[in-house]
Amino acid sequence: MALNHWLLLLLLQVLHEVTGTRVKLNMGGFEDVVIAINPQIPEDNKMVDAIKDMVKEASTYLFSATRQRFYFKTVKVIIPSTWEPKNEYQRVTTESYDKADVIVADHYLKHGDDPYTLQYGGCGEPGRYIHFTPNFLTNDKLHNAYGPRGRVFVHEWAHLRWGVFDEYNNDAPFYTPGGDNLPEATRCSAGFTGQYIFPLGGKSYRDCKIDHRTQLYEHGCLFVPKRHQDTAASIMYLQSLPSVTQFCDKSNHNIKATNLQNKMCNYRSTWEVIMASPDFASSSPIMVPPPDPTVSLLQKQDRVLCLVLDVSGSMDANNRTVRLKQAAEIFLLQVIEAGSWVGIVTFSSTAAVKTHLKQISNDSMRKTLTEYLPTRTTRGTNICSGVRSGFQVFLHKYGSTKGCEIVLLTDGEDTAISSCFDEVQRSGSIIHTIALGSNATKDLETLADKTGGLKFSITDSVDSNSLIDAFSGLSSGSGDISQQSIQLESRGQSVGSQDQLNGIVTIDKTVGNDTFFVVTWGTSPPEILLTDPKGREYTEKDFAVDNTNVRTARLKIDGTAETGDWIYSIQNTYSNAQVISITVTTRAASVNVPPVIVKSFMNSDTNKFPSPMVIYAEVSQGFLPVIGAKVIATVEPEIGTPEEVELFDNGSGADLIKNDGIYSRYFTSLKGNGRHNLKVRVEGKDKVLKRSRRQSQALYIPGYTENGNITMNPPKPEANVSETDLGNVTRIVSGGTFVVSGMSPGGSHDVLPPCKITDLEVQQTGDGGFLLTWTAPGDDYDVGKAEMYEIKMGERPSELTNATFDRATPVDTAGLMTEVAGVKQSFHYKPVNFTKENGTSIYFAIRCIDGSDNVGEISNIARAVVFLPAWPSSPTRPITISPTPADNSIILSSPGDKHPGPVDKSTIIIVIIACVSVIIFLAVVGIAVCILRKRKYGNYVTTTTSTTVAP
Repeated sequence: MALNHWLLLLLLQVLHEVTGTRVKLNMGGFEDVVIAINPQIPEDNKMVDAIKDMVKEASTYLFSATRQRFYFKTVKVIIPSTWEPKNEYQRVTTESYDKADVIVADHYLKHGDDPYTLQYGGCGEPGRYIHFTPNFLTNDKLHNAYGPRGRVFVHEWAHLRWGVFDEYNNDAPFYTPGGDNLPEATRCSAGFTGQYIFPLGGKSYRDCKIDHRTQLYEHGCLFVPKRHQDTAASIMYLQSLPSVTQFCDKSNHNIKATNLQNKMCNYRSTWEVIMASPDFASSSPIMVPPPDPTVSLLQKQDRVLCLVLDVSGSMDANNRTVRLKQAAEIFLLQVIEAGSWVGIVTFSSTAAVKTHLKQISNDSMRKTLTEYLPTRTTRGTNICSGVRSGFQVFLHKYGSTKGCEIVLLTDGEDTAISSCFDEVQRSGSIIHTIALGSNATKDLETLADKTGGLKFSITDSVDSNSLIDAFSGLSSGSGDISQQSIQLESRGQSVGSQDQLNGIVTIDKTVGNDTFFVVTWGTSPPEILLTDPKGREYTEKDFAVDNTNVRTARLKIDGTAETGDWIYSIQNTYSNAQVISITVTTRAASVNVPPVIVKSFMNSDTNKFPSPMVIYAEVSQGFLPVIGAKVIATVEPEIGTPEEVELFDNGSGADLIKNDGIYSRYFTSLKGNGRHNLKVRVEGKDKVLKRSRRQSQALYIPGYTENGNITMNPPKPEANVSETDLGNVTRIVSGGTFVVSGMSPGGSHDVLPPCKITDLEVQQTGDGGFLLTWTAPGDDYDVGKAEMYEIKMGERPSELTNATFDRATPVDTAGLMTEVAGVKQSFHYKPVNFTKENGTSIYFAIRCIDGSDNVGEISNIARAVVFLPAWPSSPTRPITISPTPADNSIILSSPGDKHPGPVDKSTIIIVIIACVSVIIFLAVVGIAVCILRKRKYGNYVTTTTSTTVAP
C-alpha cells in the first residue's frame, strides 16, 4: 500500500513537471486553469464573454462525461496588456502566456480554425497546451461543424490532461471491419450511423465506391452522420452530436478503428486511460451538482524585473564575476524588452539595492543599468536577504509584488534558504534561478518551482557559454514573439595562440531586427573579421570594445540585418591559448511574420535513475510545425564533459508522431547525479526546412443527415501552408536544468532496456503471408543495437498486453536479426495451417531484448485483416428514391440511409434501369466469388524472411 502511495505521488509530480501547468485538483474541481489571449489579438469583449460561456458549458459537460467526478472550479483569463485597462481586471501574478493551459491566437497564414492540443508524449501523458482561434470563439456559424464550444473544450481537455487521443482519423477515414461487411468510418463507438457519399460538386452526390485494391471506400468519400443517434459515446470522436455525453469505455470501444487512440494506447478505450490517471485515483464521485466555475480576468502590466546577484567571496573563483557581468550585460543591452522596468540587488551576508526600478526607454538607459552590475565581492551568502531586498525594490514603486520577476543567481550554499519559502509563495512574484557552479545550494530550484520560474544550472567549464545562454533565455513569456530576443549563435572554446574561431551565422528572412554580434575573451582582445552576405567586412574597429574586466566587443547592425550567411573569423593574437566566445541575438524582422522559434524541455525536470529521460525540442512558425531540421541537444553535467544527442522527428523511439515539429530522443548517457543543463541547436540548410500542418485537430463534420435529408456544412477551408522551403535557419535555445538522482557512485551495470517500438505496421501479402515493418530500437532505449526480437500474434488485442503477452501465440522469427537503432526493418511471415475466415482480424506485437536480458516494453499492437478475393467495386444493396423537401431535389439512398446523394429528376429513369442491370450483374458475380473462396481458402506454407532498409 505504501508503495502504491509513493507511485501516486510520483505520478502527480511528473504530471506537474511535464506540462508546466499549475492546475490543481481540489475535491474534483480543477483550479487555476489559465486561458491566455495573444497580445496581437485586438480588444474584443465578445471574445471574453464567449470564453466565460464556454467554460461554464464545459464544466457541466465534463461533470456528466466523467460520471460526476470532475468539473472546472476556477479559471483565469489573461487579458493582453495592449487592451484598455478595466477595474475588473486583476493583476497577473505567476501566470504567463507561455505556460497557459489554453492559448487564444490566430494561426499564421490561412490555416482554418481547428481547435487542437499539442501532444508530444505517449498514452496517458499530458499535453502542452490547447489552441483556439479568436474566430472559433466568436463565430457561431462554426457550431454546426465543431459543435458547442464547451463540448469542444472538454474534448481538448481530455487530450491535455489525460493524454488520450482522437478516435477519428482524417488520414485513414475508413477501415475494414471484417467478415463480409462493407467498410466502416473510423469512429468510436461503432454504433454511430450515417451515410457514405461522394460529392460531385454543388448539391450533387453519389454513393461511394469501394476501391478493389484497398477494399476501402474510394478517396474523397465522406461519412455524414445522422444528427440524432442512439449512442452516447464517444466525446473523443464526435462531441458535437446532442446524444454524445460519454467517453468510450471497455464495453463499447471500437478496437477495429484505425485511429490514434487504438495505436497509441494499445486498443484501450479513452475511459480506461482516464481511470488509470492520477486524477482518477485521487477522486471519487460527487453527489451534488457542482457550482458554476469562477472566471477571473487578469491583465499583464509592464514587465517588472529585479536582478538579485550573488557577490559572495566564492564568486571570485573560476572567473565567475566576469562571466556574470558579460552575461548580464547581454541581457540588459540586448535581451530584455523595451519598456520593461529593471532593478538590481546584490547580496552576500547582507543585501544591497544597487538601483531601484528604471524603465528601459532607450539604449542609453540600457547602458546606465549595466553600470550597476557588480565587480567586487565580499563574504557570506544569505539568499533570502537578497530575495527580500528584491521585493522591496518592487514595493518602492508599486504597492504589490504580484506579477514581478526576480532573476536570482548564486554559487553558494545556504542552509537557511527555506526560511523564506512561504514568503516567496505569498509574494505572487516569479523567481527564475541560476545555479552557478557545483556547490550552489540544492534547494535553489524550489524557489522556481513554487513560483513557476525558469531554472538554469551553469558549470565552471572554461569554454562553456551556458551562463550567457541562460540570460538569453529569460524572455518575458508575454506571447509577443515580435519583441522576443532570439539567439542565433552561442559558441565558446579555448583557442590556441594565432589560431582562429571560425563559423557561419545564418540570418533568415523571419529575423534581422535589433541584431547584435558579441565577442568575449579571457585575457587579451582578439582580431575580429565578420563578413555579411554581400561581402561587407566588419573588424574589431567597428565593434564597441570594453577592455576592462568585462572583456567584450559588441556590434549592433543598423536596421534589418542582411538575410543570408554571416561569416566570422576570430583570431587569438595572444601568446597563450584563451577562451573566446561569440553570441548572436536578434528579433523578428516584421510584426506580421512570426519568426521560426524553438522551445526545448525534458519529460521531467527531476529524474531518479533508471527512469527514462526524454529530450524534446519544438520547432515552429506561428503554430505551424517546422520539419526537416537538424536538431542537436547538448547536456552539460555539473562535473564532466558535455554529451551531444541528435533529436529526431521520425515517429520512432521517443518520438511518437512523425513530422509534427516535435523532435525527441531518449537521453541515456548519464554520468552521475546532480544538475544537468540543456542546450539545443537547430539548423536547417540546403532547402530542407518546411512548414507542415497540425496533424491532430478537432473533427470538422462535413454535414449531417436528418429525416433522410443531407445538410452539408461549408467545405472546410484548405490549409494554406506553403511547401516552399524556409531557407537556411539557425537557432540556439536553453532548455533549462534537470536534476538526476539514484546513480551509484561507481557507475551502474546495464539496466536500461530497449525502447518501445511505436511504429509497428502489418499488411497481408499476395501469397497469404504478413509483412511487418517497424523501426529498430536500441540496446539502451534508442541507442545502440539490441539482441533479439519476440513477436506474438492473436485474434484480439487483449491477448497481447503485458499480462498476456507471454502466453500469446509466438511467431517464428528464425533468421530475423536486429539492427542499429533507427534503421527501418521488415519481416515477412507466412504461417502454416492458417485457416481463418475471410475478414478475420489478426493482431501482432513485438518487443525487444538486449544482451543483458533487459526486456523492452511491448510495441503498439498492429492489426491486419485476412482478405480473400477483392470486393466488387461498388455496393450491392438496392437503391431507393426519396425527395428532399428543402430544395425539391432528389436523394438516392440505400436501406438505413447509408448512401444518399441528390440527382436531377431527369436522370431517374436512367438510374432505375442501371440499378436493375447492376443488381443482376452483381448477383452473378457474388455466386462466382463464393465458389472461388471455397476453392482458394486452405492451409499456408511457412516461409520466413527478414530484410532491413536504411532510414
